[in-house]
Amino acid sequence: MGHSAGLRAGTRYAFSRKFKQKGMIKLSTYLAVYKVGDIVDLKVNGAVQKGAVHKVYHGKTGVIYNVTKSAVGVIIYKRVGNRYIEKRVNVRVEHVSLSRSREEFINRVKNNAVKKQKAKAEGSHLFLKRQPAMPREARTVDAKDNAPETITPIPYETTI
Repeated sequence: MGHSAGLRAGTRYAFSRKFKQKGMIKLSTYLAVYKVGDIVDLKVNGAVQKGAVHKVYHGKTGVIYNVTKSAVGVIIYKRVGNRYIEKRVNVRVEHVSLSRSREEFINRVKNNAVKKQKAKAEGSHLFLKRQPAMPREARTVDAKDNAPETITPIPYETTI
């Protein structure tokens, strides 16, 4: 028997709704405001078949280039061989959510701006670049009242 290679083949788990998320779609999904230039995540909602993206784009992140009444146009970069091709897909708002990928970066930029203003007012230089976690400082272990003990596994006993 052959294997079906239809449009939604192999999406049994990818397109299924999560636990306690089944049923009616929240109204906030439809009331969300999307603007051109917003970064969004494409995640197909299995309850709505209309306006869903192909399974290849499920879980991908793109930029909105067009907004209509009930859908948005999203630019996605798809890897084909050794290059990336720009793809434009039109998706209904049920299958789109604002991405949190730049959230940490934007918060860091805002915090750095506040720190810069404070440093400028004080007239001091400030280093704002992120630094990797440095190694822990050295420490010594005193064995005077802390005698080392040998740890061995308990032998396995068979009782028949």
